[in-house]
Amino acid sequence: MENASPRILIVGLDRYGMRACVRRGLEVTVVCGMAVWEQGHIAIPDEVTVIRVDDHTSAEAVLMALARAGLTSESFDAVYTTAEDSLVMVGLLAAHLGLSAVPPDVAVRFRDKSVQKREIRAAGLATAGAVVVDDVHDVAGITELASAKAVLKPVAGAATERTTVVSSVAELRSRSEEYRREGTAQRTFILEEFVRGEEWIADGVLYEGELLFCALGRYGDPCLTAVDSGRPLNFRHFDPADESWAYDRALPVITASLAALGLRDGMFHMELFHDPETGALTFGECAARRGGALVQEVVHTKFNVDLADCAIQVALGRRPELDVKIRPGIIGGAYLTAGPGLLLDCPSADQVMARPGVEFVRIERPVGDRIPAVSGTDHRIGQFMVAADTAEELQQRFAKVWDWFGPQVKSVPDGLTPRELRALQPALRPGVRFGDALWR
Repeated sequence: MENASPRILIVGLDRYGMRACVRRGLEVTVVCGMAVWEQGHIAIPDEVTVIRVDDHTSAEAVLMALARAGLTSESFDAVYTTAEDSLVMVGLLAAHLGLSAVPPDVAVRFRDKSVQKREIRAAGLATAGAVVVDDVHDVAGITELASAKAVLKPVAGAATERTTVVSSVAELRSRSEEYRREGTAQRTFILEEFVRGEEWIADGVLYEGELLFCALGRYGDPCLTAVDSGRPLNFRHFDPADESWAYDRALPVITASLAALGLRDGMFHMELFHDPETGALTFGECAARRGGALVQEVVHTKFNVDLADCAIQVALGRRPELDVKIRPGIIGGAYLTAGPGLLLDCPSADQVMARPGVEFVRIERPVGDRIPAVSGTDHRIGQFMVAADTAEELQQRFAKVWDWFGPQVKSVPDGLTPRELRALQPALRPGVRFGDALWR
């Protein structure tokens, strides 16, 4: 007989996953790494039990923490994560606990981008050529690139972090030297062929091998272009009625790719490159989790599908209950950004909400936090969701928010000399006298 109150173990913090569990009356235990805990950016419901560990990507750390808490394989009915770097570990943990999850070998196909592309290529699907760089700190053995432009990135990365384009062996070696000086922990990288075109996204739900739901969309700029240019990341989803051609073109590629990678149950976030001239689609990469940014919010708004709740149902071995209702118009999400420095002030969520078309805002960085230089697609102060009648109007509304928000951000830029800091005082503290003074 099914437990009246199923017990679930969540690895990593997931605001919407926790909410779904609480709404469904589950007993929830969350294992949270110290780095994420210290950020304090995700509110944890009172009903959730939290176990803090040094590192929630480490099987050793998680198992020891569970043992200290007196929790065993009999303590849980399901285990779940949406943390990208915990997917393989959770597959191993689930097997140890006798529970269902994405199997470790399948999780590896989604984490290791070289393995992933090998499987996609073996299935006869188009994807970029790629070679493994065993140690990015030592690329002396690489004497030529396989293509005129190549993308250098961690073999198991996320959010376009440390992802760059190189056009020559000299550029590759320069990047290698930079990473060696920085002492980067990630050292296994891949060099893959640069693919041009629009970057599309697909977020969906699988159950027992059946694709129950898929939301297809696109980034305003490809992720790598956004990072290189410093423009805020933004995306939208296609309307299945008004833009059915996109679904007709993409769904066969999506289903074939998921089959090639062996995912039968769970969520996925896939990226594809679309050539607008030929209509060809090239597989980019895919994660066995729901998408980041505001994918959860935008999909829920546009399609009435709560991806996090679907994920929890799948983790419990249940077929997700879907009630798809497509909202007319265009819904999209975008980042709020600023240059590197010490954040002193920025517009509030309520102020951003007052802008035309804005329906949701989350300000994520607190005043006093240091904004790092752009190194991936997680660079932001906050995020906002916009509704519009057309894709063109959506971009216009994004731009108006960015143009309004940026000048109101107060920060102390990195790298200023004391003289430059003094010159900045009138802008930071209007009306306050500051500077050199003489007595009498």
